[in-house]
Amino acid sequence: MLHHDFRRFLDALYRLNPAQIEDAQSKIMDLRRKTEAISEIEARTIQDHKCPYCGHERRQKWGRTRTKVQRYRCTGCQKTYSGRTGSAIGRLHRPELFLVALRDMLGVAAPQSVRKLARQLGLNKYTVWRWRMLVFSIIGSSSIVSFSGIVEADETFQRESRKGSREWVRHFADPKKVAPPPRPRWEDFTTQGLKMMRGLSKWQLPILTVADRGGARLFRRLPNRKSVTLERAMKPLVPSDAVLCSDGANGYKNVAAAGGLEHFVLGSKPGTRVASGCYHIQNVNSLHARYKRFIKPFCGPATKNLSGYIRWLEVRLAGMRPAEIVRAS
Repeated sequence: MLHHDFRRFLDALYRLNPAQIEDAQSKIMDLRRKTEAISEIEARTIQDHKCPYCGHERRQKWGRTRTKVQRYRCTGCQKTYSGRTGSAIGRLHRPELFLVALRDMLGVAAPQSVRKLARQLGLNKYTVWRWRMLVFSIIGSSSIVSFSGIVEADETFQRESRKGSREWVRHFADPKKVAPPPRPRWEDFTTQGLKMMRGLSKWQLPILTVADRGGARLFRRLPNRKSVTLERAMKPLVPSDAVLCSDGANGYKNVAAAGGLEHFVLGSKPGTRVASGCYHIQNVNSLHARYKRFIKPFCGPATKNLSGYIRWLEVRLAGMRPAEIVRAS
């Protein structure tokens, strides 16, 4: 737009009525989302000049895509590509709305539910759900964390959930051929008056939490509550010169004995929570509280997706920005 046309446009804004101002504001907001999404996508191409097909570094501009993203043509293989080619977000039809959903996931405020965010963006709830699973695949598994000094370790537990499973549906459809699942549905404990198992059981999934006084932290879902499993998970995390603070689980005792670590066993009763004035596990207990607050609105995510939610919390605590997710895709 030419300068004098832009000045005319600004002057015309004063003649708008309130309804027109709201309409113009929504249009500008949509345009701003698209512009920011294009900037993030093109930043990924600026960072890496190599052709995604042949690895050639020389290229030339070749128009724009349907979503207004800069397209390039490789001078080696003659193929065209953009910043989304070969990435996890390469086939998204609404990259600007995906960026809004990504900001909601990583923002300071608590993330919204899939249904609420879908209503806000004018999308189907399944679209937002697929985007969330896509982000889980991008952020992947936990990065390697090194601990030092005083290392605190403890577990928290998440009740098993089989959301999306068809096991009971298949059993009811053909009970002769399909055996009943190994445990009742959680709703049966209330509708059929079954007694809930007290304390911890095999249906409570352990999540190992490790932290040190330098700010390093780690969440990791364990397959079971066995001491051998806990010992195997802790061995590569604790250096030989660290001081280990934990509860009295045998897995921690075995790790400390095998590595010759100084080990302080802390309890939950008054007088046993702190040893020698500075050894405690309050940092990991704080992380447990943050995990519970984070996971509560999702009403027990499916166990098959639990590792993705744990990694999501780690990314939020680390302060990762949406731009880093887009470039990592």
